[in-house]
Amino acid sequence: MNSLFEKLSGMSPMTDQVIASDMLIAAKTGVKTYALAITETASPVIRAILSKQLEEEIAFHYELTNYMIDSGYYYPHNTSAQFKTDQKMMDAALEIGYKQDSAHGS
Repeated sequence: MNSLFEKLSGMSPMTDQVIASDMLIAAKTGVKTYALAITETASPVIRAILSKQLEEEIAFHYELTNYMIDSGYYYPHNTSAQFKTDQKMMDAALEIGYKQDSAHGS
């Protein structure tokens, strides 16, 4: 994230990581949802459409996962490093929430 934007917005430098992690969670949910929907539909046409969307969601998940690994945001093969990363991300998310609450007088 641009440091000028960070200063203007008051957001943590870890904001990119928080956003990417949130997107990864959403992508995982999308994969699960499409897979479930495919098993619940009786229409071959709808099943084909949902299957294509599932493939696209899996591809997005793959790209996002690689981006996060390359950026040092995600350590799927090192639980100790991932735990430390998750703790930092939680702290950054809480800080963002605190700053938003403070800005609104809460």
